[in-house]
Amino acid sequence: MDFQLTADQRALRQGVRDLLARRFDREALRAAVDAGGELDRDLWRALGEAGFFALRLPEAEGGVGLGLPEAVLLFEEAGRALLPGPLIDTHLAAGEVKGAAEGEVVVTAPYGHFVEHLGDADVIVRADKDALNGAMKVRSVDPLTPLTRLSRRTPYPYPPEAVLLTAAEQVGTAARTLDLAVQHACERVQFGQPVGGFQAVKHLCAQMLVRVETARTAVYAAAVTGTAVERAAAKLLADEAAVRNARDCLQVCGGMGFTWEADVHLHLKRAWVRAGRGPSKAEAEEELAAALLGDPA
Repeated sequence: MDFQLTADQRALRQGVRDLLARRFDREALRAAVDAGGELDRDLWRALGEAGFFALRLPEAEGGVGLGLPEAVLLFEEAGRALLPGPLIDTHLAAGEVKGAAEGEVVVTAPYGHFVEHLGDADVIVRADKDALNGAMKVRSVDPLTPLTRLSRRTPYPYPPEAVLLTAAEQVGTAARTLDLAVQHACERVQFGQPVGGFQAVKHLCAQMLVRVETARTAVYAAAVTGTAVERAAAKLLADEAAVRNARDCLQVCGGMGFTWEADVHLHLKRAWVRAGRGPSKAEAEEELAAALLGDPA
C-alpha cells in the first residue's frame, strides 16, 4: 500500500503554503502580535475564498469535496505559519453555520475551561450558556491566542476531528522550528566554523527531525484510519514534537533565540496552548495503553 502523498495533495499543500506566504508573512505575523491576536477579517475571507474552511464540504454544497487527509495538510501549513484564529472551529462549522465556509463568519467553541478568540467570534457553538455567564478574559501565554476562562468546565467533549487537526498544527510548528534551528546552525559561526558542525548541535537537530517525521506519520495515519487510538497516538507525538522542538530550537539559537524579536518563543507558546486542547496527556496515554493491552473497557 502506497502512503506517499499524491500529486494533487502535494499541489494542495504547496498552494496553501504559497497563499500564507503572500497573505501572512513575517511582517503580518508581527503585526498580529502587536494587535494582541486580533483577527484580520480580510485574511479570514481570503482563506474562505481559497476553500480552507469548505475543504471537506461536498461539491454539491459549494465545497471542495476533499477529505480529512487533505485537511491535515492544510492545518499543518497553518501551524507552520502560526496562523491565528479559531481555524478548526470555523472549519468544522462549515455547512452548519451560515457564512463559515466562505470565511464571512468567525466561529469559536469552548474547550475545557477556556474559549479562544471570544471577542472576534460571530458565533459560538457547543456553548454552555451558564458557563459563559461570568466568563472572564485572562492573559494568555500566547499573544496570538486571546483566551477567556469560563465560569465552569464545558460539558461538551472536544470533537475527535478537532483533536487530529490540532495535532496537525503541532506538526507544522515542530517542522518550522526545525527549519529555524537548522538555518541558524548553518549561518552562525563560532571558532571559525558554523555551529552546525559541532556534534552537540548536530544531535539536537537530528532529534528534532525524528520527532517531526514520527509525529507527521502518526497524524497522517490517523487521518486515514479515523480510529480513536490512532488519534491518541497522534496527539501525544505531535504535542511532544511541537514543545520539545521549540525548546531545542531555543537552545540551538542560543541568546538570539530568547529575544522577543525571534519567532521561536511564539511557536513554543502556541504549542503550549494547543497541547491544552482536548483530552489531556494522561487521558490520551490511558486510551493508548488500554488499546495496546487489549483492555475491552
